[in-house]
Amino acid sequence: MATLRQLEYLVTVVDTGSFTRAAELLHVTQPALSHQVRALERAVGGTLLERLPRAVRLTPMGRAVLPHARAALADAERLRTAARLTAGLDGGELELATVYSVSLGILPPVLRAWRRLHPQVRIRLREYAHNDELHAAMAAGQADVAVGTPPADWEGPIRELGVEEFVLALPADDEVRDRRLVDLAALSGRDWVHYAPGNGLADLLDRACAEAGFRPRAAVRTEQTAAAPLLAAAGLGPALVPANIVPPGFDGLVRRPEPPVRRPLVAYTRTRPDPLTAAFVEVLARQACLLPPHVAELLEA
Repeated sequence: MATLRQLEYLVTVVDTGSFTRAAELLHVTQPALSHQVRALERAVGGTLLERLPRAVRLTPMGRAVLPHARAALADAERLRTAARLTAGLDGGELELATVYSVSLGILPPVLRAWRRLHPQVRIRLREYAHNDELHAAMAAGQADVAVGTPPADWEGPIRELGVEEFVLALPADDEVRDRRLVDLAALSGRDWVHYAPGNGLADLLDRACAEAGFRPRAAVRTEQTAAAPLLAAAGLGPALVPANIVPPGFDGLVRRPEPPVRRPLVAYTRTRPDPLTAAFVEVLARQACLLPPHVAELLEA
């Protein structure tokens, strides 16, 4: 197997036209240089250089190999440059994985702040319907950092972000409008705005209602997390939604359920994060807003 060092030696000999000058430029002895060139020739299966009394000449195989050697060295230099840029937070790409609701409710202000600080870093966002899918994808190496619920039996670093609160979204004129807390059991006879099967929020709603002693009937099931509070405000039924996805200017009613429904959120990586990932996690921890001020006001209205 040819090495980058051997390819560099070949290119330098060709460019200088001399083993002696190439050895001086590379700061190696001429015998060491000759040894590495011969090792390269053995690796590719043929002679690359014709050694003349006063010059060096490429063989036909050498002429075929040389462009690829130059390309390999150029690619290696681009790799080193990309690594340096990433380490310096001046470039590179960060692969971020999360679930749909977090992408909608948590990440926009985080990514806006990150973009202001590091405009040259590209973000590749991978979104999943269920936290189980997110955990599996992260374990399989499909992202640098994940944001979701704490993964079970995780061996890598985990950064706590806080506890996400869920609220009930209802029409503005709903009969519970005079209550600050709404007993979930009191809504057992209603049809609900539910989530599509496979969406992690569908499981969460089913569990919360089961703890309150009933199974929610679905008036409609949506795959779009953002649609749930809007459908509830339109009168299709109550919806249980993360507080952070309720949009500003929401014209429905927002109330806390009793018992409360909450879930912890964390950021996690497989190994000790590199400087780019570590910097992103710090911005995430500072900027993640689990209960936006406009929702806190609606809860007190």
